[in-house]
Amino acid sequence: MRCLLILILSLKALLLAAQDSKNAFNNAPFLSIIAKNGDDIPKVLEQYGLADYDCNITQFLKLNRLPEGDYRMVFGRTYVLPIKIMTYNGKSIRSTVGLSDWDTAVRIRDFNTSATRKKLRSDVFIESKQLWVPWHEVACASGEEAVTKNDPEGASVGRASLGSMAKGKGEVPVAGGKRSFPIFGKKHSYTPLLSSRLSGKVFFLVSGHGGPDPGAQGKRAGVTLSEDEYAYDVTLRLLRFLLSHGAIAYLIVRDPNDGIRDENYLKGDKDEVVWGNREIPLNQKERLAQRTDIINQLSNYHKKNGQSDQTIIEIHIDSRSVATEIDVFFYYKSGSTPSMRLAETMQQVFSDNYKERRNSAREYSGSVSTRDLFTFRETNTRKAIYIELANIRNDWDQQRLVISSNRQAMANWIGEAILKR
Repeated sequence: MRCLLILILSLKALLLAAQDSKNAFNNAPFLSIIAKNGDDIPKVLEQYGLADYDCNITQFLKLNRLPEGDYRMVFGRTYVLPIKIMTYNGKSIRSTVGLSDWDTAVRIRDFNTSATRKKLRSDVFIESKQLWVPWHEVACASGEEAVTKNDPEGASVGRASLGSMAKGKGEVPVAGGKRSFPIFGKKHSYTPLLSSRLSGKVFFLVSGHGGPDPGAQGKRAGVTLSEDEYAYDVTLRLLRFLLSHGAIAYLIVRDPNDGIRDENYLKGDKDEVVWGNREIPLNQKERLAQRTDIINQLSNYHKKNGQSDQTIIEIHIDSRSVATEIDVFFYYKSGSTPSMRLAETMQQVFSDNYKERRNSAREYSGSVSTRDLFTFRETNTRKAIYIELANIRNDWDQQRLVISSNRQAMANWIGEAILKR
């Protein structure tokens, strides 16, 4: 009886929250603009990404008390657009607007990002807390879909990530390529299938930073070491390991021309993209949310297809004082026993391998702990691990990064731990 009462109270709380969000949407003001010289209704609606939905046109005419069939606009006059301005709650678009669907929330996010990119607005909604919600995403008739011809940027994550790339298959070899994966570069593209031990298991691999943000940096022999390049190389090597054992794996952050590299000093660039060939934003919160949105969408796709064994692995490199030596350490998703056990297994594998290979008297001291991280909070995947490989500013730790065999060893040990679980 007590459990039933708790369930009823929880359902009531959810219904009240949904009603509050619905009221917030209804009470939110519409966006207003001032017509420029040469503007007309179709031009403005297309500019704002609204023209593909008939309900937006109908609402625009209603809001501005205009007759049907007359699409002229008067220069200098204020017009109301079918876009609600809601106060972003700082947690998620879904809870702000009162949505249950991830895809809709992702489209609203991309709508705001695109508006900033096109300079239709001068702010970033995560910072200003001003979320633009297009009328068609909430108030239009269920099932109405946009015509995609006016979406050259692939603004929808659904079309970009699951349409232009392999839907539900993760990384796939080139046709007729005998397990040749171009993402690894020519030298390492061939990836033989060594076993099927990870068959049916899904992995989302994220290397830290990328694009406009190189992450932490250090100096060695007059050369700048960038976190994003070395974290990416280890992540690539881990991806190859997982694919060689039959896993379904997604490399979320991707570089179109940097495959696995064996040189010590990895040249930095800013051409990384994310799954779906989408540009990486400069704003940190936007960048993190972009990645978790993609992971959630892919995760939901696989769950619907019965593939519930899913794991997120995010790889970073720390930055501390030059004198501080650290070992590889692991964070796991709070409240997730599978995450904790996987992190502990990784730590044990690293410890065992260090004992075999390390010549110094210092024992392995890599730790396992939980931490409140954006990736953990904003993803639905049950298992999630965040790894820090080294202190990029410390001379001893840098050897773990610049020597390619060390990068391969770390990728192998992470993979070895995954096979044990």
